[in-house]
Amino acid sequence: MAKKSLIARYIPISRWAPHYTGANLMDDSVAALIVAIMLIPQSLGLALVAGLPPETGLYASIFGLAVYSVFGTSNTLSVAPVAVISLMTAAALAKLPIEDPAEILNAAFVLALLSGIGLFFLGLFRLGFMANFLSHPVISAFVTASALIIGMSQLKHLFGIESEGHNLIGLGLSLLESIHQTNLIALGLGIVSIGFILWCKARMEWLLVKIGLPSYFAKVVSRTGPVFIVIASSLVAYIWRLDLYGLQLLGEIPSGIPKFKAPLIDAELFSSLIGSAALIAIIGFVESISVAQTMAAKRRERIDLDQELVGLGSANIVTSFFGGFPVSGGFSRSVVNFDAGAATPAAGLITAILVTVVASFFTPLLFWLPKVSLAAIILVAVVPLIDFSMLRRSWQYSKADFTAVFFTLTLTLLVGVEFGIAAGVLASVLIHLYKTSKPHVAVVGRVAGSEHFRNVKRHNVETFENLLSIRIDESLYFANTRYLEELIFKLVSRQPKVEHVILMFTAVNAVDMSALETLTKINDTLSELGISLHLSEVKGPIMDRLQPTDFIKYLSGNCYLSQNRAVEALKDTEMPLSSLQ
Repeated sequence: MAKKSLIARYIPISRWAPHYTGANLMDDSVAALIVAIMLIPQSLGLALVAGLPPETGLYASIFGLAVYSVFGTSNTLSVAPVAVISLMTAAALAKLPIEDPAEILNAAFVLALLSGIGLFFLGLFRLGFMANFLSHPVISAFVTASALIIGMSQLKHLFGIESEGHNLIGLGLSLLESIHQTNLIALGLGIVSIGFILWCKARMEWLLVKIGLPSYFAKVVSRTGPVFIVIASSLVAYIWRLDLYGLQLLGEIPSGIPKFKAPLIDAELFSSLIGSAALIAIIGFVESISVAQTMAAKRRERIDLDQELVGLGSANIVTSFFGGFPVSGGFSRSVVNFDAGAATPAAGLITAILVTVVASFFTPLLFWLPKVSLAAIILVAVVPLIDFSMLRRSWQYSKADFTAVFFTLTLTLLVGVEFGIAAGVLASVLIHLYKTSKPHVAVVGRVAGSEHFRNVKRHNVETFENLLSIRIDESLYFANTRYLEELIFKLVSRQPKVEHVILMFTAVNAVDMSALETLTKINDTLSELGISLHLSEVKGPIMDRLQPTDFIKYLSGNCYLSQNRAVEALKDTEMPLSSLQ
């Protein structure tokens, strides 16, 4: 039984496959077909964003989808190349001192392997909570900046020129140097492609419904704009031989699936890529979880964060052995998969099969596909990722969050994606430490005629000169206990008649070793001043931890079940002070 439970935990397909029905197959097949139509041209374009041959996008899609369907817990998450991770892959490869295409390819495989191993072991040791250390505003700023860089990087295909760079300044200067070489055929084809895709997204469904087609069918067809562009632009390039006029084509793509081959890794390559792999793993996981949780909530389903780490890690590990680069869960594809009615993770497996068929039999047809068409598809896909409203919202709500958002956005744009997200991670941690280093602490009094205690600065309450009641609204740990210590002694110095200090622990969920030592010091110092220290409303798990310690053993006062009991037991009835402000 234990072995069966372990298999079900780490191989989720064993839970749903035995109950798979024909109706599930129909739903998953329809969704898979729609996602495959969307994914194939997108994966080719994202491979170019990563600076890799286009076929690697197909391979990454096939094995990312297939492996995740076995180990993942989301019914709708589509794991394949995504824009931000592709850009991070390009940035990681660009900093390596290698130029041989084969070595660059191998480095991409190693990057997928390292990020996959990191994710896998984080899941194995159930460390999914670590995703919480990267704040949503910082992620939003990073994604916005990355989308802008991706868009700028695709302009070279739109104008039919050569450019290079991995930040906004570098790309912008490079484009300006070559803009005079603009290929008007590429520019015209790109503008038409972008316009048609946008029209499909905005108006095609309405038009098809108006002429009498069923709504569901119209919705499916409206998502196939990129496929129409791929077919039409390839035909135009072939019939009029636009390559003779300088139009850049996708070129020859190998047919079939690459054989199993372990990436070659040495100490130097490992040390060069381990930092990039860690950042890719973090961003890929956070992005995937955000999408998966959103989709699951809409169906009242749940996902397992730790198993998602295992699933994403496994997908990246296997992808690295079959010619792919790092993969993650994509928002747009997952939404399409959800809307199309995917019932189980098998939809991803069926999508992988469809992409395999294309990679095996239809790649010769992609020779004539203009790169500008793929650039148009990528440009349209990344525009929705740009969200500058986070700057305004964070400024209005929290200046600390705004600082993190601003620096992440600015450094990503001006320096590069790796530096930007590293700064974002650091900023998230520092802001958390800053916010919790000064915990909200309130002097409280009793609301007259009740047993409720409120902040004396906000409510009319009754207090007593011999009592100082302090409510602590944060957990206590190494970064904030010094602040608490200083505050207590400052308050005591202002009230010379205080005989008892009561710490109200209602909101304290944890007390670490540093905090315990500080509390002991506070107790000792107050005792020397002739003041007793008391605790009230300490939660059970916290009291279990404190009970065997010297702090409780030598506590000068008592522990009370409620703040009101403490006040009733300790108050000086001859000296009440009412309605303090």
